Amino acid sequence: MTASTGDREVAEMNALDKFSLKDKNVLVTGGAQGIGLNYAMAAAGAGASVALADLNGEKARASAAWLREEYKVETLGIEADVTDSGQVEHMCAVMAGQMGRIDVAFCNAGISINVPAEEMTYEQWRKVIDINLTGVFLTATAAGRYMIRQGGGSIINTASMSGHIVNIPQPQVAYNASKAGVIMLTRSLAVEWADKNVRVNSISPGYIMTDLIKGHELIPRWKELSPLERMGRPEELQGAALYLASDASTFTTGTDIVVDGAYTCV
Repeated sequence: MTASTGDREVAEMNALDKFSLKDKNVLVTGGAQGIGLNYAMAAAGAGASVALADLNGEKARASAAWLREEYKVETLGIEADVTDSGQVEHMCAVMAGQMGRIDVAFCNAGISINVPAEEMTYEQWRKVIDINLTGVFLTATAAGRYMIRQGGGSIINTASMSGHIVNIPQPQVAYNASKAGVIMLTRSLAVEWADKNVRVNSISPGYIMTDLIKGHELIPRWKELSPLERMGRPEELQGAALYLASDASTFTTGTDIVVDGAYTCV
């Protein structure tokens, strides 16, 4: 099923079949580990071919090889810096050249620098904004141009509950601002591209127990503040990712799905 599947054909599909990504090609930035790799696992498990892009090219290729062996799908590992427009264009060209299309793009690469605002340097601010917001813009528009030419596609941006609330006790002004920007960028692109059959949505994770934050000194505090009194697991984002990537969500665009265990409700 391609991104340009007709409305009638989709309507006649079994509800579970609409979640299939068979014959679709999926790009994931920041895909070598963590949340990005879990998005890739969801896509591969649903039958998609997957291109993993990461600043660490060696890790991207290793993760792609593991994904190919584990799920028996076509994969590709690409080294790319999402803050560099030339590298982003090259990333998309390599994927399209080897796989033929870009049907789904997870714009996921991101970082956080926790420094009090009065102590944060301009360089630290720029690094977070460049990766988290500008990187999403560059990836979404580069992939979007392919999708517009081919008749449609789905873009999913990784935002955060931090785009909705101010986290405590850690200071992360740049991260919060960048993720709020991702949510508005998502809405803006969704409206601009609605008549081009390119859907644009975002996922806002809460605190997720990835390998990068295991052992963090604030984990007990974060659990205490959460209604579920626990951290989320990376695989608990896969359902939202699969929904937005698939034909199950053909009327969903401009939406931000918050997956945070009700953290933003209190």
